[in-house]
Amino acid sequence: MKVNKTILVGFLFIIFAGIIFVTDMFNPIIRPVTYQFLMGSSKGKDIMFFGLLGLFLIMSQVIKKEIDATKYLKLSIVTGVILLTLGILIEVIFRLQMGIALNSIFASMTHGMSSTSILHTHLIKSILGEILANVMGPFIQSEINTGVGLYTYVPDIAKLVVLLIPVLFVMIVLASQKRPWLTNFLIALFGSCLIIGAIDGGMFGTPALVGICGLHLVYRNGYYMNYIIGYIIRDEDLLAKNENFQAPYRNVGLSEARYIFNRFAYILVIFAVIFLRFTVAFAGAEPDYYTVEIANMDKNVDFGDIPLEKISQTNNTVTYHVTPEYNEMELLNDLKIPLTDSCEYYTVSWNIYSYLD
Repeated sequence: MKVNKTILVGFLFIIFAGIIFVTDMFNPIIRPVTYQFLMGSSKGKDIMFFGLLGLFLIMSQVIKKEIDATKYLKLSIVTGVILLTLGILIEVIFRLQMGIALNSIFASMTHGMSSTSILHTHLIKSILGEILANVMGPFIQSEINTGVGLYTYVPDIAKLVVLLIPVLFVMIVLASQKRPWLTNFLIALFGSCLIIGAIDGGMFGTPALVGICGLHLVYRNGYYMNYIIGYIIRDEDLLAKNENFQAPYRNVGLSEARYIFNRFAYILVIFAVIFLRFTVAFAGAEPDYYTVEIANMDKNVDFGDIPLEKISQTNNTVTYHVTPEYNEMELLNDLKIPLTDSCEYYTVSWNIYSYLD
């Protein structure tokens, strides 16, 4: 494998990921940027993003024989959609098995707090986190949440779904072969976001949406992007390589509306996913109160100023109501403090209206 500029840039990104792992000195610089497309960026996500970005760039240069990169780009999109859909299905199966409401946030208190919901799933993350903890547990810093507390509750089928992640990785690598540098970088960028989204957040998360729509953008309009940027910066090599990826011509008999739809369907996908996310969130909201269920709670837990109203109690689960004036995320985090090492898990019902005040 001949070392070229793309491979060197890839190694630099991987080295940068390593630097982020051992120090926080670059957080004030990179966090405001990665926060925008990684949905509340964290140290773990930043490390994954730059590591995957560098790895994709390096791997884009390893295959010398001709392959149909466009076909594999399409397969990457299809594989990503399947993986994200199965991620939501796993959340539903998990809740049915646990006997908890679909419209709730589940927070495990084993090995630290780890939460998951249909709107922001971490179940697949917990499987990879368990593997990572077994391999390099002592080296994982406390601010990197691997989600291992959820692993005990993960349905068995989820452990098979995880196998789609390396399949998706291979598809993205094959999709980036023999491409001009611009679309090569974009596929690496959006592919990294897609894999991170599948692991942390799921279908309704920003990284997954950026990944899927970005890959579709390259699939349908990569030729034009290379051509426009190559013309502006007068990059003859970019323009020459771009001719290997000719613009998709309109089929005979294809209507103008259908042609435009094919070019810009990713915009509709963005609005459809956002609409579905808010529809699910509002449909499942409990605007009158929060329902909090705590399993296997110690008897002498002091909740301080949290306004809990006890509703019922079974052998191992206590149910409370909380005033809707409480912000959903604040309630989830405030409960974490008294319940650390004092319960098995707790759930909090959704209330998207709490974010509108």
